[in-house]
Amino acid sequence: MKIVSISAHVVNAEMRNWVFVKVQTDVPGMHGWGEATLEWKTRSVVGAIEDLAPLLLGRNPLDIEQAVRAMRKQSFWRLGAIGMSAVSGIEIALWDIAGKHFGVPVWRLLGGQVRDKVHVYTHLGFGDMRAVYETDSIDPLVEHAHEVLAKGYTAFKVVILPYVHAYAPRKAVNHVEQLMAGLREAAGPDTEILLDFHGRPGSIATALSFIEAVRPSAPMFIEEPLQPGDAIAMLRVTERSRVPIATGERLVERSEFEEHFRLRAMDIVQPDICHCGGLLEAKKIAAMAEAAGMGVAPHNPLGPIAGVAALHFAVSTPNHIIQEEMVGAAPWYFDVVRGPIQMVEGHWQAPEAPGLGIEVDEAECARHPFAPEVYHTQNAVLGDGTIVDW
Repeated sequence: MKIVSISAHVVNAEMRNWVFVKVQTDVPGMHGWGEATLEWKTRSVVGAIEDLAPLLLGRNPLDIEQAVRAMRKQSFWRLGAIGMSAVSGIEIALWDIAGKHFGVPVWRLLGGQVRDKVHVYTHLGFGDMRAVYETDSIDPLVEHAHEVLAKGYTAFKVVILPYVHAYAPRKAVNHVEQLMAGLREAAGPDTEILLDFHGRPGSIATALSFIEAVRPSAPMFIEEPLQPGDAIAMLRVTERSRVPIATGERLVERSEFEEHFRLRAMDIVQPDICHCGGLLEAKKIAAMAEAAGMGVAPHNPLGPIAGVAALHFAVSTPNHIIQEEMVGAAPWYFDVVRGPIQMVEGHWQAPEAPGLGIEVDEAECARHPFAPEVYHTQNAVLGDGTIVDW
């Protein structure tokens, strides 16, 4: 069996463009699907997939580690987030082929089953970008929370931090404290609330001010309290925080994760399977986290193939804690990709079909062509005109 073609298929879901990757073999009917979605970089990722494809043509798709090495080593230049997203999408598709070839679900090839079901959470507002990033008053937040809980979720994520910089104004800190308290009251004591700072704080002191303000409302964890990449700064936050700290969605190379693990710079790591190199690389990162005594909660606000890949990862990864998902991102989510995702009482169930267990409707995909994604930089501006992290 040999790889004969690799192609990208872009599907616009308004909140973002999903980038699906199809790997075709010379065996009739034997192909695999992956996902390489990277927000605001869609055309760049598609170009990277086209650049990488010649390195794999004629290779056996079952030699997955060798295929990844070919893409990473022969590229010469460090691939970065764009190139590694392309690698990830192709790699996931190879696992889909392997599972179909051997007649088993992908999780069986990743080490087998360690749990029967996977705890999941979604975003307030599902696919509405304004609800996710631009809501700063309690009434709509509570309304969105009730909508999420009514759909059977037992955990949700919210972004309620204002746009700030190296200083946390007292008024802003008090407002966030009130919003979080209101959400806790509305959601009840047993619902897990995950709070994403989105890297907005511009200093350790700013991050800690907001963390202490929300601590009484018991968030499950604080995500990205600082911009990624500075392991020392993240360590300082983690050491002083009385709330668990999570980060990792914007770390790409395994070496970037390694420094954070060595320093014990966070409590929970959040690799994105569609950015870090694929399923096998995510498994390696999870093993490093386990050795450091950390849990794994993969980043995944992406499309349906990414969701299914995350499901197989979670079923086979012992230190997995909870899975981000965006099933509600588009009303036709399950029309473009039919698959094994089934939620019961806030948990996805373990799939049994061979490969990823999905079928992609290419005609339906074509009904949602590429469109520019919504930018938020215009909102991330302070009163004096300073552009800050959104």
